[in-house]
Amino acid sequence: MKRESAAILLRIFIGESDRYKGKPLYMHIVEMLKAEGIAGATVFRGITGFGKHSLIHTISILRLSTDLPILIEVADLEENIDRIRPKLDEIINQGLITEEKVKIVFYDSDNKNKIPVANY
Repeated sequence: MKRESAAILLRIFIGESDRYKGKPLYMHIVEMLKAEGIAGATVFRGITGFGKHSLIHTISILRLSTDLPILIEVADLEENIDRIRPKLDEIINQGLITEEKVKIVFYDSDNKNKIPVANY
């Protein structure tokens, strides 16, 4: 079965060394999103990047960085993104968030024996 829906794609750019209450910030964010019932989130670890301070962070053995770029992507309905935005404002001290309207195309089989997935 195929379903389509309008949604918001949130991209959260932070650093691997960013922490919140002693825990990696990306883990805290993912756990918070799950607790808030957000449809899903994926964390990507960049191999090279730079940000506000123009320092290049890379996995190159010659310039090994301990603060690689982290990107968290979250796609959900606008009302759900609106609900979690203030929580993100409280825990992110340094980084960047982008937001754009997207169309979600969700594919799901009709097989009732499969593990249920988040509904969009």
